[in-house]
Amino acid sequence: MRESYRDKQNRKARISREKQAEFEERRSTERRKNDRRGDDRRKDERRNSERRKEKLKVDVDRRNFQRRADDRRMEDRRIEERRTEDRREEDKVYEDVVAGRNAVMELLKSSKDINKIFIEKGEKHGSINEIIARAKEARVVTVEVEKAKLNMMAENHQGVVAIVPPFNYCEIEDILDYAKEKGEDPFILILDGIEDPHNLGSIIRTAETAGVHGIIIPKRRTVSVNATVAKTSAGATAYVKVARVNNINDSIRRLKDAGLWVIGTDGEANTEYYNQDLKGPIAIIIGSEGFGMSKLVKENADILIKIPMKGQINSLNASVSAGIVMYEVVKQRI
Repeated sequence: MRESYRDKQNRKARISREKQAEFEERRSTERRKNDRRGDDRRKDERRNSERRKEKLKVDVDRRNFQRRADDRRMEDRRIEERRTEDRREEDKVYEDVVAGRNAVMELLKSSKDINKIFIEKGEKHGSINEIIARAKEARVVTVEVEKAKLNMMAENHQGVVAIVPPFNYCEIEDILDYAKEKGEDPFILILDGIEDPHNLGSIIRTAETAGVHGIIIPKRRTVSVNATVAKTSAGATAYVKVARVNNINDSIRRLKDAGLWVIGTDGEANTEYYNQDLKGPIAIIIGSEGFGMSKLVKENADILIKIPMKGQINSLNASVSAGIVMYEVVKQRI
């Protein structure tokens, strides 16, 4: 049957509508896909943004943690510096002390200035009671403290520590004047680089008993008169004059100008100490524990003497060497 014009038009219109509907469906589907892709892109962007924020937060936290760690380290360093400074202050406070019963007793007998005497708490025995009595007579303040405080101030304190003004070093002229006042030829010790405080204390103790008028030490490369020296000397630091000089060789020249013979002790010398005339005004040089006299000091000495060695060990302790020579001077002067 032949299709009528109207049916043909209707069919075309229907096909057109179907195509339009199919186009709209495709466009809607494409739009939905684009919307989904947009949503996915926005989700990705949000996720990336959140990741960046999280990374930034982690970085900030890490920087804050590092900053806090640096602050803690700085604070620890400041605390340690304060502790070090406190220890230095304590050392400064307790540097000029005299510890031990004999040393404090001799200090009281010498009438030297004493700021305060610390005594260990507890029952008192022996010479400590005499120290307390003498301190009371001299109107020196005594304070009873725990043993731990004394341990901070000095070793081997025997229950008593005296706080004193800094050691009063003298001048070379004071030593020469002292010998002149006593009407004796000057007898001086020059210590070239003694670094052990126990050696210095022992030398000062022997020098006091041997009638030495004074001791000369350099400001560098040597131990100063401290609490250990005072205790080892058994209080002799209260009686022996000690001059601290910038240059030993300049001091030697000054002593020579004053008429003293300067005699050095050296293991390679040709003359034994007992064969040398040690009477008259003299200054004896004692070298350091390990190296003896320095080269220039040795060259500036007028005479070199030695202590003969008979055993396998070819050196003596500095304080022993000093004691041997000092008492040879005493022997010859008697």
